Amino acid sequence: MEKLKMGIVGAGIWGETHAGIYNEHPFAEIVAVCDLNKAKAESLAAKFNVKEVYTDYKEMAKKANCDAIAIVTPDFLHADIAIACANAKKHMLIEKPLATSRKDTFDMLEAIEKNDVRVMVDLHNRWNPPVNTTKQAIDAGELGQAYSGYARLNDIKWVATDMLPWAAQSSILWFLGSHSLDTLRWFMGSEVERVYSVKREGILKNLGVDVPDMYLTTLEFKNGTIAQMENGWITPNANTNINDIKYTVLGTEGMINIDCSSHNMIQMVTDSKVTTPDIIVRNTVDGKVKGFAYESIRSFVDRMLDDKPFLVSLEDAANTSLALLAVLESAEKGMPVTVKY
Repeated sequence: MEKLKMGIVGAGIWGETHAGIYNEHPFAEIVAVCDLNKAKAESLAAKFNVKEVYTDYKEMAKKANCDAIAIVTPDFLHADIAIACANAKKHMLIEKPLATSRKDTFDMLEAIEKNDVRVMVDLHNRWNPPVNTTKQAIDAGELGQAYSGYARLNDIKWVATDMLPWAAQSSILWFLGSHSLDTLRWFMGSEVERVYSVKREGILKNLGVDVPDMYLTTLEFKNGTIAQMENGWITPNANTNINDIKYTVLGTEGMINIDCSSHNMIQMVTDSKVTTPDIIVRNTVDGKVKGFAYESIRSFVDRMLDDKPFLVSLEDAANTSLALLAVLESAEKGMPVTVKY
């Protein structure tokens, strides 16, 4: 079997994660790396013995001998890169969300359709074992009909203040809300029809990051189901886990509760701190990366090779972005907003 030749745009922390996974995969190889910061691109390329290094994604899309390109940049930069890659007939794995504006969403969809390329957006919570098991139970009818849901996906302040230098140009809704909303859509088996969201701000602004702290959102789905969604960037830094991940699905004949943060599977205690090691989202075993945040990237390679459908369709990704735009609009206006597809 021939190897899938991958290019990577974005040589940051997660770009290096992509590179490591492609390097591990027996049927993938990295052939090109691109970043505006040439030193970062060269450093990542050297680590994985990649010969082609670019600082212009358009040049890479045209010249690199790759089958697919991973777009691992800040969320608000996806559109122009994706359109250039599509026009160069390159398949793509795009980090979530697909796009952060309505125009970008539809411009990307048009370019992807016109050039007939395959695209998956890395909404990796679908690979989360408890989440995936819940979806299987729903589909098997074990809970009866899905009736309501709850999603809580928060980060500690450090993510917005230190980890992401571009946090003020994004939102917790794009960074984590995209996972929350896609998961709830998946569970409910329906698109969001109407949203009502409220936000609070002040804590992060006082820390020098001009972005809302949190959103609380009510979602009404077209099939009549309802859900609540909580997303914030202000969990205390001393929390035992960077992420706070919890879900509940109530059906007409049963219920499932998920706790991926305080999961009680392992806890590490010293004289100075208590830590809940991450064994679900991102971890390593025998020197190889594991966890559901990595499985989605591996799955992209597998589906490109066997030509089977992606677990996250392009429609899933687009409708998640469009619903999140309605959430942002609702929080600004202080009133319910109908989602425009």
